[in-house]
Amino acid sequence: MPRVRTRLRNLWVLAACLCTTFAHISSAAEIETARMTWPEIRDAVASGKTTILIPSGGTEQNGPHMVTGKHNVIVAETARRIASELGDALVAPVIAYTPEGNISSREGHMAYPGTISISPATFVGILEGAARSFKAHSFKTIVFLGDSGPNQAPQTRVATALQKEWAGEGVQVISANSYYANNGQVDMLKAAGETNASIGHHAGMRDTSELLAIDPAGIRSDKLAVDRDGMSGDSRRASAEWGARLLALKVKAAVAEIRAAKLGQTVHPSHDGGK
Repeated sequence: MPRVRTRLRNLWVLAACLCTTFAHISSAAEIETARMTWPEIRDAVASGKTTILIPSGGTEQNGPHMVTGKHNVIVAETARRIASELGDALVAPVIAYTPEGNISSREGHMAYPGTISISPATFVGILEGAARSFKAHSFKTIVFLGDSGPNQAPQTRVATALQKEWAGEGVQVISANSYYANNGQVDMLKAAGETNASIGHHAGMRDTSELLAIDPAGIRSDKLAVDRDGMSGDSRRASAEWGARLLALKVKAAVAEIRAAKLGQTVHPSHDGGK
């Protein structure tokens, strides 16, 4: 009996050690700041993870077939992939409230229930506050990553202003516009026989495919349609297979732009977005 108790105790100790080791590995591998404690973030920065991605999505109507949080789900996933690819980056919480149209006149996406809009000035303030916060905590490269069209100009404005203000302080601010506007998605789809009409410019084939690849539960397959009720293009042509390829292009474009910016090079985007 004592021998049995000894074996059980040894097994318990082994299990406890394995749990502790797994927990350490898990926390060391975590890249989302919202899922890390402050000492873990401090230690990650000290170990060289001095790049922070600040992703923004939006809460907007996406036709009758796709959930309003589409952009937030997509950019959360792509930001993780980009950070992993860079190797020296962490990911801030997704900014889910962005400019979506005039509230009082219900223009743009605000014409549809569920859309949440803020002014461009408010969005600028959020971006600036987030950037200043991460600078205060010793991050050296701050990257704005917007998954929606209205996010692009404000994040470029903030990046340009802060880059100028912090010149000489060893802190770089990047608006990763190629992620959205110069990612090669349209060219790839057209090479496969798609047209501007089938691709669309909002809640169409592209972003429906992207969400299918990440979170198929966010798609109402019986509501897929062509150019109706707040969506543009032919969402019926979407597939998870296309989504995987489209997402890979966005990640590749962002990684290339961020790496180029760190080397002092510039990527000039040609608008390829519209979602």
